[in-house]
Amino acid sequence: MIKLIVLDVDGCLSDGKLIYDTNGGESKSFNVKDGLAITTWLKLGNEVAIITGRDSSIVARRSKELGIKHLYQGVRDKERVLTELVTSLGLKFDAVGIIGDDLNDYKMLSLAGRSFTPKNGVKEIRVLVDTILTHNGGEGAVREMIDILVNENEQREAFLSIWI
Repeated sequence: MIKLIVLDVDGCLSDGKLIYDTNGGESKSFNVKDGLAITTWLKLGNEVAIITGRDSSIVARRSKELGIKHLYQGVRDKERVLTELVTSLGLKFDAVGIIGDDLNDYKMLSLAGRSFTPKNGVKEIRVLVDTILTHNGGEGAVREMIDILVNENEQREAFLSIWI
């Protein structure tokens, strides 16, 4: 049973586009369906972590809004951070589901009990993961992953009962 999901941001939780304004500001867009699925996953008693290579106040804000306690930004060695997190939560890697889309996610994905990439993940990641999702990053890929895991965990009824 998957108890922890780990999310990459750019290309998974967002569409991977970085938009800068003339004042040095940055913007990203997030899919609300991903957000609802994440908060519901947490309400089921599961864990969520974000491990991302970039550092962004926008990601910190989104993480806080969704109730994600485990936020790691500016990470160069995602494998090390993941290993420390899994150990601290008293889990084994077979209880971890991960979504990643590019080469810097490769080692982290290779440790996962269940691995996913959005439809537009890079070739090297697509051949590594268990599941290539039908949605692109930032367009509901995280929701699709969570829906799959909820079904595999036999938590669909509980997931729906939170809202229906």
